[in-house]
Amino acid sequence: MAELHVELVAADRKVWSGKAGLVVARTSSGDIGVMPGHQPLLGVLQSGPVTIRTTGESGDGTVVAAVHGGFISFADNKLSLLAEIAELSEEIDVQRAERALERAKADADAAAERRAEVRLRAVAGAR
Repeated sequence: MAELHVELVAADRKVWSGKAGLVVARTSSGDIGVMPGHQPLLGVLQSGPVTIRTTGESGDGTVVAAVHGGFISFADNKLSLLAEIAELSEEIDVQRAERALERAKADADAAAERRAEVRLRAVAGAR
């Protein structure tokens, strides 16, 4: 099976790196799926879950991350997701995200509400 190399990097750390057969991310142009052999691209990431269908030595599986802004770049079967903020679904404290969502709604803070919703969607997408 053809593979692409994926690097998910946040401003403060490398979040995930490995082989994948498909990556789905939200861009300013809409959701995009990238598979091996995709045309080169450069885009702006929007807040949303990123789904990585893994392949390789560790077996097939799915990695889901909550991503908040950044850039996506693909060339030569190498996909780079350069995020302002990124968290793997297993790193997300669901109860904390739910409390953050409640606070954001009470404060009418649309940006905080969006971040909390993305975190909760990433956890739900990983199940």
